[in-house]
Amino acid sequence: MADSTTFDTIVIGSGPGGYVAAIRAAQLGMRTAVVEKDTIGGRCLNYACIPAKAVLRVADVLQEVRDADEFGIKVAEPEIDYAAVMARREKVITTLTGGVAGLMKKNKVEVVMGEARLAGQGKIAVGDQTLEAKNVILATGSLKKPIPGAQFGGRVIGTEEAWALSELPRRIAVVGAGASGAEIASAYARLGVEVLLFEALDRVLPTEDADISKLAERGLKKQGMEIFTKTFVENVQKGADSVTFSYGDQQGEVDWLIIAAGRGPDIDALGLSEAGVELDERGLLKVDGALRTTASGIWAIGDLVPGPALAHKASDEGIIAVEDAAGQATHPIEYIDIPRATFCTPNVASFGLTEQQARDAGHDVVVGKVQYGAVGAGTVYGDRTGLVKIVGDRKYGELLGGHIVGSKSTELIQELVNVRALEGGYPEVARMVHGHPTMSEAVMEAARAADGWLVHG
Repeated sequence: MADSTTFDTIVIGSGPGGYVAAIRAAQLGMRTAVVEKDTIGGRCLNYACIPAKAVLRVADVLQEVRDADEFGIKVAEPEIDYAAVMARREKVITTLTGGVAGLMKKNKVEVVMGEARLAGQGKIAVGDQTLEAKNVILATGSLKKPIPGAQFGGRVIGTEEAWALSELPRRIAVVGAGASGAEIASAYARLGVEVLLFEALDRVLPTEDADISKLAERGLKKQGMEIFTKTFVENVQKGADSVTFSYGDQQGEVDWLIIAAGRGPDIDALGLSEAGVELDERGLLKVDGALRTTASGIWAIGDLVPGPALAHKASDEGIIAVEDAAGQATHPIEYIDIPRATFCTPNVASFGLTEQQARDAGHDVVVGKVQYGAVGAGTVYGDRTGLVKIVGDRKYGELLGGHIVGSKSTELIQELVNVRALEGGYPEVARMVHGHPTMSEAVMEAARAADGWLVHG
Protein backbone atom coordinates (compact mmCIF):
# COMPACT_ATOMS: atom_id res chain seq x y z
CA MET A 1 0.00 0.00 0.00
CA ALA A 2 1.27 3.47 -0.91
CA ASP A 3 2.44 5.85 1.81
CA SER A 4 -0.54 8.05 2.74
CA THR A 5 1.62 11.18 2.67
CA THR A 6 3.39 10.52 -0.66
CA PHE A 7 1.83 11.47 -3.98
CA ASP A 8 2.74 11.86 -7.63
CA THR A 9 1.06 15.28 -7.76
CA ILE A 10 -0.12 17.70 -5.10
CA VAL A 11 -2.28 20.67 -6.08
CA ILE A 12 -2.45 23.58 -3.64
CA GLY A 13 -5.85 25.20 -4.00
CA SER A 14 -9.15 23.74 -5.22
CA GLY A 15 -10.58 26.57 -7.29
CA PRO A 16 -11.39 26.17 -11.01
CA GLY A 17 -7.66 25.88 -11.76
CA GLY A 18 -6.75 23.56 -8.94
CA TYR A 19 -9.62 21.09 -9.00
CA VAL A 20 -9.44 20.68 -12.79
CA ALA A 21 -5.67 20.11 -12.54
CA ALA A 22 -6.23 17.48 -9.86
CA ILE A 23 -8.86 15.61 -11.87
CA ARG A 24 -6.67 15.66 -15.00
CA ALA A 25 -3.72 14.36 -12.96
CA ALA A 26 -5.85 11.50 -11.66
CA GLN A 27 -7.03 10.71 -15.21
CA LEU A 28 -3.38 10.40 -16.21
CA GLY A 29 -2.82 7.76 -13.53
CA MET A 30 -1.12 9.97 -10.94
CA ARG A 31 -1.76 9.55 -7.23
CA THR A 32 -3.11 13.01 -6.50
CA ALA A 33 -3.96 15.20 -3.52
CA VAL A 34 -5.49 18.66 -3.24
CA VAL A 35 -4.72 20.94 -0.30
CA GLU A 36 -7.47 23.44 0.50
CA LYS A 37 -7.52 25.87 3.45
CA ASP A 38 -11.17 26.92 3.11
CA THR A 39 -13.88 25.19 1.04
CA ILE A 40 -13.65 22.96 -2.03
CA GLY A 41 -14.25 25.04 -5.15
CA GLY A 42 -12.12 27.98 -4.03
CA ARG A 43 -13.17 31.62 -4.22
CA CYS A 44 -14.78 31.27 -7.65
CA LEU A 45 -17.43 28.77 -6.59
CA ASN A 46 -17.90 29.94 -3.01
CA TYR A 47 -17.54 33.72 -3.05
CA ALA A 48 -17.01 35.19 -6.52
CA CYS A 49 -18.02 33.97 -10.00
CA ILE A 50 -20.84 31.62 -9.05
CA PRO A 51 -22.53 33.70 -6.29
CA ALA A 52 -22.26 36.71 -8.59
CA LYS A 53 -24.02 34.99 -11.46
CA ALA A 54 -26.68 33.58 -9.10
CA VAL A 55 -27.61 37.10 -7.94
CA LEU A 56 -27.30 38.54 -11.45
CA ARG A 57 -29.72 35.88 -12.68
CA VAL A 58 -32.27 37.10 -10.12
CA ALA A 59 -31.86 40.66 -11.44
CA ASP A 60 -32.30 39.35 -15.00
CA VAL A 61 -35.55 37.55 -14.10
CA LEU A 62 -36.81 40.64 -12.27
CA GLN A 63 -36.11 42.76 -15.33
CA GLU A 64 -37.94 40.28 -17.59
CA VAL A 65 -40.98 40.39 -15.31
CA ARG A 66 -40.95 44.18 -15.35
CA ASP A 67 -40.70 44.17 -19.15
CA ALA A 68 -43.42 41.55 -19.59
CA ASP A 69 -46.01 44.09 -20.79
CA GLU A 70 -43.91 44.60 -23.94
CA PHE A 71 -44.84 41.00 -24.80
CA GLY A 72 -48.52 41.36 -23.98
CA ILE A 73 -48.34 39.99 -20.44
CA LYS A 74 -49.72 42.13 -17.62
CA VAL A 75 -48.24 41.51 -14.16
CA ALA A 76 -48.23 43.43 -10.90
CA GLU A 77 -45.04 45.15 -9.76
CA PRO A 78 -42.87 42.25 -8.51
CA GLU A 79 -41.64 42.09 -4.90
CA ILE A 80 -38.13 41.00 -3.98
CA ASP A 81 -37.85 38.43 -1.20
CA TYR A 82 -34.17 39.07 -0.52
CA ALA A 83 -33.88 36.27 2.04
CA ALA A 84 -35.09 33.85 -0.65
CA VAL A 85 -32.61 35.35 -3.13
CA MET A 86 -29.78 34.64 -0.69
CA ALA A 87 -31.13 31.16 0.03
CA ARG A 88 -31.11 30.34 -3.68
CA ARG A 89 -27.59 31.72 -3.94
CA GLU A 90 -26.50 29.34 -1.16
CA LYS A 91 -28.25 26.42 -2.86
CA VAL A 92 -26.43 27.13 -6.14
CA ILE A 93 -23.09 27.26 -4.31
CA THR A 94 -23.64 24.06 -2.32
CA THR A 95 -24.86 22.21 -5.41
CA LEU A 96 -21.77 23.12 -7.40
CA THR A 97 -19.22 22.70 -4.61
CA GLY A 98 -20.84 19.38 -3.74
CA GLY A 99 -20.47 18.41 -7.38
CA VAL A 100 -16.75 19.23 -7.32
CA ALA A 101 -16.29 17.26 -4.07
CA GLY A 102 -18.06 14.34 -5.78
CA LEU A 103 -15.68 14.57 -8.74
CA MET A 104 -12.72 14.45 -6.36
CA LYS A 105 -14.09 11.28 -4.78
CA LYS A 106 -14.94 9.70 -8.14
CA ASN A 107 -11.40 10.33 -9.40
CA LYS A 108 -9.81 9.17 -6.11
CA VAL A 109 -8.23 12.57 -5.44
CA GLU A 110 -7.37 12.92 -1.76
CA VAL A 111 -8.46 16.18 -0.16
CA VAL A 112 -6.26 17.56 2.63
CA MET A 113 -7.70 20.49 4.58
CA GLY A 114 -5.27 23.13 5.79
CA GLU A 115 -2.85 25.86 4.69
CA ALA A 116 0.10 24.61 2.63
CA ARG A 117 3.70 25.78 2.67
CA LEU A 118 6.48 24.66 0.33
CA ALA A 119 9.11 22.90 2.45
CA GLY A 120 11.73 22.03 -0.21
CA GLN A 121 12.60 18.80 -2.07
CA GLY A 122 9.00 18.19 -3.09
CA LYS A 123 7.76 18.42 0.49
CA ILE A 124 4.72 20.40 1.56
CA ALA A 125 3.90 21.28 5.14
CA VAL A 126 0.19 21.36 6.02
CA GLY A 127 -0.16 22.16 9.70
CA ASP A 128 1.88 19.52 11.54
CA GLN A 129 1.67 17.12 8.59
CA THR A 130 4.29 16.81 5.84
CA LEU A 131 3.27 15.62 2.38
CA GLU A 132 5.59 14.75 -0.48
CA ALA A 133 5.15 14.80 -4.26
CA LYS A 134 7.17 14.68 -7.48
CA ASN A 135 4.98 17.43 -8.94
CA VAL A 136 3.48 20.43 -7.16
CA ILE A 137 0.88 22.69 -8.80
CA LEU A 138 0.33 26.08 -7.16
CA ALA A 139 -3.28 27.23 -7.65
CA THR A 140 -4.03 29.50 -4.69
CA GLY A 141 -5.73 32.27 -6.67
CA SER A 142 -5.94 35.93 -5.74
CA LEU A 143 -6.95 38.34 -3.00
CA LYS A 144 -8.80 41.66 -3.13
CA LYS A 145 -6.65 44.80 -3.18
CA PRO A 146 -7.63 48.08 -1.51
CA ILE A 147 -7.40 51.53 -3.07
CA PRO A 148 -5.11 54.26 -1.69
CA GLY A 149 -6.54 55.70 1.51
CA ALA A 150 -9.19 53.02 2.03
CA GLN A 151 -8.45 49.75 3.80
CA PHE A 152 -10.92 46.88 3.94
CA GLY A 153 -12.95 46.47 7.11
CA GLY A 154 -16.30 47.50 8.50
CA ARG A 155 -18.43 48.90 5.70
CA VAL A 156 -15.58 49.01 3.19
CA ILE A 157 -15.76 45.63 1.49
CA GLY A 158 -14.57 43.69 -1.54
CA THR A 159 -16.47 41.91 -4.28
CA GLU A 160 -16.84 38.63 -2.37
CA GLU A 161 -18.62 40.35 0.52
CA ALA A 162 -20.71 42.40 -1.93
CA TRP A 163 -22.39 39.24 -3.22
CA ALA A 164 -23.16 38.03 0.31
CA LEU A 165 -24.89 41.02 1.95
CA SER A 166 -27.46 39.74 4.45
CA GLU A 167 -29.85 42.63 3.77
CA LEU A 168 -30.55 44.59 0.61
CA PRO A 169 -28.81 47.96 1.09
CA ARG A 170 -30.39 51.32 0.36
CA ARG A 171 -27.33 52.90 -1.30
CA ILE A 172 -23.90 51.60 -2.34
CA ALA A 173 -20.80 52.91 -4.08
CA VAL A 174 -18.77 50.65 -6.33
CA VAL A 175 -15.16 51.67 -7.02
CA GLY A 176 -13.91 50.21 -10.27
CA ALA A 177 -16.03 49.74 -13.40
CA GLY A 178 -14.25 46.73 -14.81
CA ALA A 179 -16.07 43.41 -15.14
CA SER A 180 -16.55 42.80 -11.39
CA GLY A 181 -17.65 46.34 -10.59
CA ALA A 182 -20.04 46.54 -13.54
CA GLU A 183 -21.65 43.24 -12.52
CA ILE A 184 -22.18 44.38 -8.92
CA ALA A 185 -23.57 47.75 -10.02
CA SER A 186 -25.90 46.16 -12.59
CA ALA A 187 -27.26 43.54 -10.19
CA TYR A 188 -27.98 45.85 -7.27
CA ALA A 189 -29.33 48.73 -9.36
CA ARG A 190 -31.97 46.41 -10.82
CA LEU A 191 -32.77 45.10 -7.34
CA GLY A 192 -33.72 48.66 -6.39
CA VAL A 193 -30.53 49.86 -4.71
CA GLU A 194 -29.18 53.37 -5.35
CA VAL A 195 -25.80 52.78 -7.01
CA LEU A 196 -22.84 55.10 -7.59
CA LEU A 197 -20.26 53.55 -9.94
CA PHE A 198 -16.78 55.08 -10.09
CA GLU A 199 -13.98 54.51 -12.61
CA ALA A 200 -10.58 56.24 -12.63
CA LEU A 201 -10.17 55.73 -16.40
CA ASP A 202 -12.23 57.45 -19.07
CA ARG A 203 -14.97 54.83 -19.57
CA VAL A 204 -16.70 51.85 -18.00
CA LEU A 205 -15.25 48.44 -18.94
CA PRO A 206 -12.07 50.30 -19.99
CA THR A 207 -10.29 47.21 -21.38
CA GLU A 208 -13.12 46.50 -23.84
CA ASP A 209 -13.40 47.97 -27.33
CA ALA A 210 -14.49 51.62 -27.17
CA ASP A 211 -17.69 51.02 -29.19
CA ILE A 212 -18.69 48.24 -26.81
CA SER A 213 -17.95 50.31 -23.69
CA LYS A 214 -20.14 53.12 -24.99
CA LEU A 215 -23.17 50.86 -25.46
CA ALA A 216 -22.57 49.08 -22.14
CA GLU A 217 -22.49 52.42 -20.30
CA ARG A 218 -25.72 53.47 -21.95
CA GLY A 219 -27.36 50.22 -20.81
CA LEU A 220 -26.04 50.55 -17.27
CA LYS A 221 -27.31 54.13 -16.95
CA LYS A 222 -30.79 52.97 -17.99
CA GLN A 223 -30.80 50.83 -14.84
CA GLY A 224 -30.79 54.03 -12.77
CA MET A 225 -27.24 54.10 -11.49
CA GLU A 226 -25.00 57.17 -11.51
CA ILE A 227 -21.69 56.66 -13.32
CA PHE A 228 -18.60 58.78 -12.72
CA THR A 229 -15.60 58.20 -15.00
CA LYS A 230 -12.17 59.84 -14.66
CA THR A 231 -13.09 60.13 -10.99
CA PHE A 232 -11.19 59.08 -7.86
CA VAL A 233 -12.80 58.21 -4.53
CA GLU A 234 -10.90 59.85 -1.66
CA ASN A 235 -11.11 60.75 2.03
CA VAL A 236 -12.93 57.54 2.93
CA GLN A 237 -14.31 57.58 6.49
CA LYS A 238 -15.99 54.53 8.00
CA GLY A 239 -18.92 54.91 10.37
CA ALA A 240 -21.01 52.35 12.23
CA ASP A 241 -23.82 52.38 9.67
CA SER A 242 -22.34 54.14 6.65
CA VAL A 243 -19.23 55.24 4.77
CA THR A 244 -18.52 58.82 3.73
CA PHE A 245 -16.10 59.87 1.01
CA SER A 246 -15.35 62.59 -1.50
CA TYR A 247 -15.20 62.46 -5.29
CA GLY A 248 -14.18 65.52 -7.25
CA ASP A 249 -15.75 68.42 -5.37
CA GLN A 250 -18.68 66.33 -4.10
CA GLN A 251 -19.34 64.33 -0.92
CA GLY A 252 -20.94 60.92 -0.81
CA GLU A 253 -22.48 58.73 1.88
CA VAL A 254 -23.46 55.10 1.33
CA ASP A 255 -24.34 51.98 3.32
CA TRP A 256 -21.41 50.07 1.78
CA LEU A 257 -18.33 51.09 -0.19
CA ILE A 258 -17.37 48.19 -2.47
CA ILE A 259 -13.86 48.15 -3.90
CA ALA A 260 -13.62 46.26 -7.19
CA ALA A 261 -10.39 47.79 -8.43
CA GLY A 262 -8.04 44.85 -8.80
CA ARG A 263 -6.63 41.75 -7.16
CA GLY A 264 -3.22 40.37 -6.27
CA PRO A 265 -1.83 36.82 -6.01
CA ASP A 266 -2.47 34.90 -2.77
CA ILE A 267 1.10 33.83 -2.06
CA ASP A 268 2.08 34.97 1.45
CA ALA A 269 1.67 31.55 3.06
CA LEU A 270 3.44 29.54 0.33
CA GLY A 271 7.07 30.25 1.21
CA LEU A 272 8.00 30.88 -2.41
CA SER A 273 11.42 32.48 -1.96
CA GLU A 274 12.70 29.64 0.24
CA ALA A 275 11.53 27.20 -2.43
CA GLY A 276 13.30 29.10 -5.21
CA VAL A 277 10.14 30.28 -6.94
CA GLU A 278 10.78 33.72 -8.44
CA LEU A 279 8.33 36.56 -9.03
CA ASP A 280 8.20 38.99 -11.95
CA GLU A 281 8.16 42.79 -11.67
CA ARG A 282 4.37 42.76 -11.12
CA GLY A 283 4.55 40.31 -8.22
CA LEU A 284 3.24 37.38 -10.26
CA LEU A 285 5.05 34.04 -10.48
CA LYS A 286 7.47 33.67 -13.37
CA VAL A 287 6.42 30.75 -15.58
CA ASP A 288 7.17 29.45 -19.05
CA GLY A 289 4.65 28.33 -21.68
CA ALA A 290 4.13 25.03 -19.85
CA LEU A 291 3.48 26.89 -16.55
CA ARG A 292 6.77 25.72 -15.00
CA THR A 293 8.07 28.06 -12.31
CA THR A 294 11.77 28.76 -11.74
CA ALA A 295 11.88 25.87 -9.22
CA SER A 296 12.10 22.33 -10.57
CA GLY A 297 8.97 20.23 -10.02
CA ILE A 298 6.75 23.24 -9.26
CA TRP A 299 4.13 24.63 -11.66
CA ALA A 300 1.82 27.63 -11.12
CA ILE A 301 -1.51 28.50 -12.71
CA GLY A 302 -4.45 30.89 -12.64
CA ASP A 303 -4.36 34.27 -10.93
CA LEU A 304 -0.82 33.55 -9.66
CA VAL A 305 0.65 33.94 -13.14
CA PRO A 306 0.42 36.46 -16.02
CA GLY A 307 -2.59 36.53 -18.30
CA PRO A 308 -6.26 37.39 -17.71
CA ALA A 309 -7.53 36.55 -14.21
CA LEU A 310 -10.34 34.29 -15.44
CA ALA A 311 -11.60 30.96 -14.13
CA HIS A 312 -11.55 29.26 -17.53
CA LYS A 313 -7.99 30.43 -18.13
CA ALA A 314 -6.96 28.84 -14.82
CA SER A 315 -8.67 25.56 -15.73
CA ASP A 316 -6.88 25.33 -19.07
CA GLU A 317 -3.54 26.16 -17.45
CA GLY A 318 -4.16 23.42 -14.89
CA ILE A 319 -4.55 20.87 -17.67
CA ILE A 320 -1.40 22.10 -19.44
CA ALA A 321 0.66 22.03 -16.22
CA VAL A 322 -0.39 18.50 -15.32
CA GLU A 323 0.09 17.16 -18.85
CA ASP A 324 3.56 18.71 -18.90
CA ALA A 325 4.30 17.08 -15.53
CA ALA A 326 3.20 13.77 -17.07
CA GLY A 327 5.67 14.21 -19.92
CA GLN A 328 3.10 14.96 -22.60
CA ALA A 329 3.59 17.54 -25.34
CA THR A 330 1.76 20.80 -24.56
CA HIS A 331 1.26 24.16 -26.25
CA PRO A 332 1.36 27.60 -24.63
CA ILE A 333 -1.95 29.46 -24.34
CA GLU A 334 -2.54 32.41 -26.66
CA TYR A 335 -3.84 34.62 -23.87
CA ILE A 336 -5.26 37.35 -26.10
CA ASP A 337 -7.62 34.79 -27.68
CA ILE A 338 -9.20 33.61 -24.42
CA PRO A 339 -12.87 34.66 -24.32
CA ARG A 340 -13.73 37.39 -21.83
CA ALA A 341 -17.24 37.61 -20.38
CA THR A 342 -19.00 40.21 -18.24
CA PHE A 343 -22.47 39.30 -17.00
CA CYS A 344 -23.85 42.75 -16.31
CA THR A 345 -26.84 43.86 -18.36
CA PRO A 346 -26.19 44.25 -21.20
CA ASN A 347 -23.88 41.21 -21.35
CA VAL A 348 -20.43 41.98 -22.75
CA ALA A 349 -18.10 39.44 -24.33
CA SER A 350 -14.92 39.65 -26.35
CA PHE A 351 -11.73 37.99 -27.45
CA GLY A 352 -8.61 39.09 -29.29
CA LEU A 353 -7.63 42.63 -30.21
CA THR A 354 -9.79 45.72 -29.94
CA GLU A 355 -9.96 47.93 -33.04
CA GLN A 356 -7.46 50.35 -31.47
CA GLN A 357 -5.06 47.56 -30.46
CA ALA A 358 -5.18 46.15 -33.99
CA ARG A 359 -4.41 49.56 -35.50
CA ASP A 360 -1.61 50.15 -32.98
CA ALA A 361 -0.12 46.77 -33.95
CA GLY A 362 0.09 47.90 -37.59
CA HIS A 363 -2.62 45.70 -39.09
CA ASP A 364 -4.54 46.70 -42.23
CA VAL A 365 -7.70 46.83 -40.15
CA VAL A 366 -11.16 46.03 -41.43
CA VAL A 367 -14.21 46.28 -39.16
CA GLY A 368 -17.64 44.72 -39.46
CA LYS A 369 -20.42 46.02 -37.21
CA VAL A 370 -24.03 44.87 -37.00
CA GLN A 371 -26.76 45.67 -34.49
CA TYR A 372 -28.90 42.80 -33.18
CA GLY A 373 -31.90 44.54 -34.73
CA ALA A 374 -30.53 43.77 -38.22
CA VAL A 375 -31.52 40.10 -37.84
CA GLY A 376 -34.96 38.68 -37.06
CA ALA A 377 -34.11 37.23 -33.65
CA GLY A 378 -33.17 40.63 -32.24
CA THR A 379 -36.71 41.88 -32.81
CA VAL A 380 -38.41 38.60 -31.82
CA TYR A 381 -36.58 38.35 -28.51
CA GLY A 382 -36.65 42.05 -27.67
CA ASP A 383 -33.05 43.18 -27.99
CA ARG A 384 -32.46 45.35 -31.04
CA THR A 385 -29.72 47.48 -29.48
CA GLY A 386 -27.03 44.81 -29.06
CA LEU A 387 -23.94 45.07 -31.26
CA VAL A 388 -21.55 42.59 -32.84
CA LYS A 389 -18.20 44.00 -33.91
CA ILE A 390 -15.58 41.99 -35.76
CA VAL A 391 -12.00 43.25 -36.16
CA GLY A 392 -9.95 41.70 -38.94
CA ASP A 393 -6.88 42.09 -41.12
CA ARG A 394 -7.79 42.71 -44.75
CA LYS A 395 -4.86 40.92 -46.42
CA TYR A 396 -5.69 37.33 -45.51
CA GLY A 397 -9.14 37.76 -43.94
CA GLU A 398 -7.61 37.14 -40.52
CA LEU A 399 -9.97 37.32 -37.54
CA LEU A 400 -8.16 39.51 -35.01
CA GLY A 401 -10.91 40.11 -32.48
CA GLY A 402 -14.59 39.83 -31.72
CA HIS A 403 -16.60 42.15 -29.47
CA ILE A 404 -20.27 41.74 -28.59
CA VAL A 405 -22.58 43.68 -26.28
CA GLY A 406 -26.17 42.50 -25.78
CA SER A 407 -28.25 39.47 -24.85
CA LYS A 408 -26.40 36.13 -24.78
CA SER A 409 -23.16 37.74 -25.96
CA THR A 410 -21.27 35.60 -23.47
CA GLU A 411 -22.47 32.54 -25.42
CA LEU A 412 -22.25 34.06 -28.91
CA ILE A 413 -18.55 34.97 -28.60
CA GLN A 414 -17.50 31.31 -28.51
CA GLU A 415 -18.17 30.85 -32.24
CA LEU A 416 -15.58 33.46 -33.11
CA VAL A 417 -13.11 32.06 -30.56
CA ASN A 418 -13.47 28.62 -32.14
CA VAL A 419 -13.03 29.91 -35.69
CA ARG A 420 -9.86 31.72 -34.65
CA ALA A 421 -8.55 28.61 -32.87
CA LEU A 422 -9.16 26.53 -36.01
CA GLU A 423 -7.32 29.17 -38.08
CA GLY A 424 -10.41 30.36 -39.89
CA GLY A 425 -11.08 33.99 -40.76
CA TYR A 426 -14.04 36.33 -41.04
CA PRO A 427 -14.78 35.32 -44.67
CA GLU A 428 -15.39 31.76 -43.43
CA VAL A 429 -17.77 32.98 -40.71
CA ALA A 430 -19.59 35.02 -43.36
CA ARG A 431 -20.26 31.88 -45.42
CA MET A 432 -21.17 29.46 -42.62
CA VAL A 433 -24.87 28.61 -42.60
CA HIS A 434 -26.47 29.88 -39.38
CA GLY A 435 -29.86 28.84 -38.04
CA HIS A 436 -32.77 31.24 -38.46
CA PRO A 437 -34.04 33.12 -36.54
CA THR A 438 -31.13 33.16 -34.08
CA MET A 439 -28.99 35.84 -32.48
CA SER A 440 -25.95 34.09 -33.96
CA GLU A 441 -27.02 35.37 -37.39
CA ALA A 442 -25.82 38.79 -36.20
CA VAL A 443 -22.32 37.29 -35.86
CA MET A 444 -22.53 36.02 -39.45
CA GLU A 445 -23.74 39.42 -40.68
CA ALA A 446 -20.91 41.24 -38.87
CA ALA A 447 -18.48 38.92 -40.64
CA ARG A 448 -20.17 39.71 -43.96
CA ALA A 449 -19.88 43.42 -43.14
CA ALA A 450 -16.15 42.96 -42.56
CA ASP A 451 -15.93 41.05 -45.84
CA GLY A 452 -17.71 43.85 -47.69
CA TRP A 453 -21.11 42.32 -48.43
CA LEU A 454 -23.49 42.90 -45.53
CA VAL A 455 -26.94 41.58 -46.50
CA HIS A 456 -29.15 42.64 -43.60
CA GLY A 457 -28.10 46.17 -42.78
